[in-house]
Amino acid sequence: MGSWSEQQEVKKEVKEKEKTSRETLGKFFYDLAKISFTALVVGSVVSVATQQEKVENWVLILIG
Repeated sequence: MGSWSEQQEVKKEVKEKEKTSRETLGKFFYDLAKISFTALVVGSVVSVATQQEKVENWVLILIG
C-alpha cells in the first residue's frame, strides 16, 4: 500500500506544479497587456502634447 500512496503524492505534486506554472504564465501575459496599454496611452499623450494643432492625433486617440 505504500507504493500507491507515494504515486498519489507524486501526482498531487505534478498537478500543483502545473497549476503554479499556469498562474505564473497568466500573470506574465496580464502584466504584458498592462505595459502595452500604458505605452499606447503615453505615446498618444506625447503625440498630442508635442503637436497640438493637428486634429488627426485627437481623432486617432478617440478612435483607438
